[in-house]
Amino acid sequence: MQTSKGLDVQTFLDNNPFSGFQWRIFALCFTIVLLDGFDTAAIGYIAPSLIKEWGVTKPALAPVLSAALFGLAAGALLAGPLADRLGRKRVLTGSVLLFAVACLASGFAADLQSLTLWRFVTGLGLGAAMPNAVTLMSEYCPTKRRATLTNAMFCGFPLGAAFGGFLAAWMIPTFGWRSVLILGGVAPLVLTVLLLWLLPESIRYMVAKGQAMDKIRKVLGHISATAVNATSFVLSESKSVAEGKSGLAVVFSRSYAVGSVMLWLAYFMGLVIFYALINWMPVLFKEAGLEPKDATLIAALFPLGGVGAVLFGWLMDRFNANRIIAIGYGLTAVAIYAIGQVVGNVGLLVVVVFVAGAVMNTSQSSLPALAAGFYPTAGRASGVAWMLGIGRFGGIAGSFLVAELTARQMGFGEIFAIVAIPAVVAAIALLVKQAAHPETAGEHRVAVSAAH
Repeated sequence: MQTSKGLDVQTFLDNNPFSGFQWRIFALCFTIVLLDGFDTAAIGYIAPSLIKEWGVTKPALAPVLSAALFGLAAGALLAGPLADRLGRKRVLTGSVLLFAVACLASGFAADLQSLTLWRFVTGLGLGAAMPNAVTLMSEYCPTKRRATLTNAMFCGFPLGAAFGGFLAAWMIPTFGWRSVLILGGVAPLVLTVLLLWLLPESIRYMVAKGQAMDKIRKVLGHISATAVNATSFVLSESKSVAEGKSGLAVVFSRSYAVGSVMLWLAYFMGLVIFYALINWMPVLFKEAGLEPKDATLIAALFPLGGVGAVLFGWLMDRFNANRIIAIGYGLTAVAIYAIGQVVGNVGLLVVVVFVAGAVMNTSQSSLPALAAGFYPTAGRASGVAWMLGIGRFGGIAGSFLVAELTARQMGFGEIFAIVAIPAVVAAIALLVKQAAHPETAGEHRVAVSAAH
């Protein structure tokens, strides 16, 4: 919409069909998240091979399993400020290149210490990539489809983690465990070239930074030729925020503090579950009597279930998003507890692992879209990045949790009963957020629109 103040970017996106140019951005961001999932989960799939080849104990594996998570946390916490200063595209491309090189180097590690170091560096790149992929994608989405498209993009993470499991089950017996990490490095190297060539800068970033009009018109012209008539561009902002506040000052402000903490808590607890199970399920299933290949394949079904995030995105665009995701976490607790009760029946175990993965990963993958709708533009990048960054410490806790439980000689069923508890906490956190920041379905759509 061209006004006396200029063309409103979000109105322009809302009033034009989702173009092939926007689908290209979606595909590139989806692939970034896909490789993020693959490289993050890869260490769990090769863990049994490390135990066998290097003769290490399960508790000794905890540092290498969690090293990338420390990097993921650091990378995510730094990503927001870096992207605000350097631009989304530069940070995204640089972070993908970093985790590509580090994952490739991991494949040539000679001992547990060097593997731990390279997994940390890999995590730095992965952690910086994720929030900026969310931000860049969301800034090209029409309001009414934002949660659906953002969640669909996030399906790449569980799909990448699952794809890694299926590939690992085939590659490790044939080429050895190092081949999984080498592939995890080569693929993002190729992607880096594609990002440099095909990925545009965030349109909101370009307008906010006052970049050349011709450059902005050229990008928007890929969506609709009507943009060539624009004489200036504006970014509308209808969600209130204290004047002069931006970034973390918004996230910690009185208006958003409770919701911020509840988002952190929910994401933290979700990653306790995800990393506890993705890192340890192959080992636990093997110890429960399954063949190593079967243990890996069944464990790979857990992240595969995350494709249900598209359904949650559709529901979030229409109903109360906080309650939808809280219900998902409640179902997660029931399903994870059930895994510990059905290990003796392989057929039933396959079904329960898939269902548990579907509700857990769907709920977890929906939180970035929820955060994007909660914060105003001034605090959105920092809000999403800090939720992802602080949440990563839950992954670290999850990796050490199962190591500690196995060291205490807890049984298979007991371990899964304990791992189910964080899902209950996540559900309660989202209900507290809803109570502190009441939001109807209609208000959610307005909030999401205002946040972008």
